[in-house]
Amino acid sequence: MIPGSFSYHRPATVSDAVKLLADLGDEARPLAGGHSLVPMMKLRLASPEHLVDLGRIEGLKGIRRLSNALEIGAMTTQHDLLGSDEIARSIPILHEAALLIADPQVRYMGTVGGNVANGDPGNDLPALMMTLGASYTLTRSSGSRTVAARDFYQGAYFTALEPGELLTAVTVPIPPSGHGYAYEKLKRKIGDYATAAAAVVLTMKAGVVESCAIGLTNLAETALLADAAARAVIGSKLEAATLKTAAAAAEAIMTPAADARGPVEYRKHVGGIMVTRALARAAARAT
Repeated sequence: MIPGSFSYHRPATVSDAVKLLADLGDEARPLAGGHSLVPMMKLRLASPEHLVDLGRIEGLKGIRRLSNALEIGAMTTQHDLLGSDEIARSIPILHEAALLIADPQVRYMGTVGGNVANGDPGNDLPALMMTLGASYTLTRSSGSRTVAARDFYQGAYFTALEPGELLTAVTVPIPPSGHGYAYEKLKRKIGDYATAAAAVVLTMKAGVVESCAIGLTNLAETALLADAAARAVIGSKLEAATLKTAAAAAEAIMTPAADARGPVEYRKHVGGIMVTRALARAAARAT
């Protein structure tokens, strides 16, 4: 199908972009990589009167090292994550997860900001950012504010973004040296959303888990943090019984929809398996 008519705007600065969004109101939508918005426009599920293309704004691109974190510009692509030595060295789970997002053509255009800001429960980066303790910079004409990733998602496609605001950066704390990590994703084919996926970041000392965070993708109407499952493994050596307890705790908070990927019980079951696999692989990587 062909999208409805719209006016096209291509600002060169963040201040110009947020002014346009404020002035144009509810009928304007920001355009990043376009992989979510453009298909919805073609299906007439979205019919914005104005598109504000962020592609020219150099200030929204790039990866910057802060003292103990990385700041990722919202228009940084998933391909950029894969090409970054800093990402591979400091936060390797981002590199691992980016490889599992869609396919190379999508990753060349798909942006970090678009992936996390859209509120799509099937996107891979929201659960990952929650697991890593990331925060988002939200900018409007009157200034900026910071919202933790774990507080950003309110429902499917509903987020903490307010009218006239633009997500401009993602700040990710660098995990401790020697941490373990894994992103396990089950999908039907290349390019598909996850049937179920789990992210794990943990630290260990003398074979015992000292800290752990677990995130879940596409297993509810928003990305989830499986806090009870993470607590279940702290202080353990990840024995089989502990892994089973953690998987059960994670499954208890899953509320996936029955769809072409499978019925609810199947998706919860494989969600638990993804948690178990991610915990085991993360522990094997921890030093």
